[in-house]
Amino acid sequence: MGNKFDDLEKPSFTWHWRSLEDFKNTSWFTLGNYSNVILIVFFLALAFNQIRRKNNEGKRIGYEKRYLKSPEFPEVEEQPEFDWKTTEPLQLRPFKPKYHLTMAESDDSALEALPPSDLLLMDKNYADRITYRRKIISEEGEHVVAVSDDHRIRPAVVELYHFLMGTYLPLRFPPMFKLHEAFYEEGQTFMLENLVTKALFAAKPSPRTTTKTLLETLGRTVDEEFLFLLREDEEESPDNKDKDYPTESNAKYVLQAYVCVCPSGFDPREKLGKRLASIHDPVPGYPTKIEASMDRFFSRLEVGKYVKRANWSITTNPNLYSAGKGTNHAHEGDDITEMKEIDVENTFLRCERQTLHRLPKSKAIVFAFKTYMYPIKEIKDEGKGEELAEAIDGLKEGNVPQMHFYKRGVVWGEAVKRYLRS
Repeated sequence: MGNKFDDLEKPSFTWHWRSLEDFKNTSWFTLGNYSNVILIVFFLALAFNQIRRKNNEGKRIGYEKRYLKSPEFPEVEEQPEFDWKTTEPLQLRPFKPKYHLTMAESDDSALEALPPSDLLLMDKNYADRITYRRKIISEEGEHVVAVSDDHRIRPAVVELYHFLMGTYLPLRFPPMFKLHEAFYEEGQTFMLENLVTKALFAAKPSPRTTTKTLLETLGRTVDEEFLFLLREDEEESPDNKDKDYPTESNAKYVLQAYVCVCPSGFDPREKLGKRLASIHDPVPGYPTKIEASMDRFFSRLEVGKYVKRANWSITTNPNLYSAGKGTNHAHEGDDITEMKEIDVENTFLRCERQTLHRLPKSKAIVFAFKTYMYPIKEIKDEGKGEELAEAIDGLKEGNVPQMHFYKRGVVWGEAVKRYLRS
């Protein structure tokens, strides 16, 4: 029995032993194959990861090339889905029962803080306005675009130009403006494409491009007027280079450059090189009411602080460009004839959305404004006819009664009020 069992068990033991040997041999061979597969997978994963990282880096670089960096300016909030064609114009109604001329409430509405991203506004009138602006710029020359010979003004214009054309517009309104990288003999540069008009302008101005040309380009690109003011007799010194704004409360500011396609009742060419006080010389009450406070405000305006306000007047013509005397303002000695009735189709509430800020490098102050024309019928249909009629009377009841004459209320006032109350 024992031998029989031994005979039976021996082959079984031998079989297990041989199977173990075969298993060991097979495992080493398989392990080698597995190692090769793992190495291949590892290197493939590494390669794919490098490709993905390069693609992401390329996308990031491409994304960043959508705009030029302007770290000195506040960040711009993007509007990737902005549709200018469906955006209604801003509805300004700044008239009040009584008109008071003060620094806090100069020409009708108080100064307000302005989010830097809202520096410029676009709406469905953009294409028509740009066409109009191009026409006026080509026809009126220095009456709408001019620059002084002050050596400090070019850096100021270049500074704003670079920010608006290279940073602000492609970031704030990407459906309307697109930045392109280009290479010329001089090297790399960037061009801004206006997707609405198909115009193409340099986003980084060449040293050979004149300051006046830069201003004209701004005027042909955005529906906004820009007036650059520099501190009078400001000397460049190491003590002033790191200051965000001048400290002297009595500093005087002078208009040194402008693109102003839609002036209302004044010729910008006559204002170039003049102080604020001289610029506002025709405005009743300016010397006694706000000249000193205006000078202080300009001197103390800090870099990074943006403010806005609005004003209003009534015009009996549809012209955005109204530079001549007797258009929107009246002056002593003017031939005044009271209107018996108005032409409703050509009578408008004309408002300006005005902004003010200081450029971070040049420290120039930029006064800008966008003009809105609202048909008088629109105001009446809104149910604000009586409110506007009271504001017309209020021009004579505030702290500067002469404002009623200055705004030509003596010409259109009674006729407009009759229509609004009819």
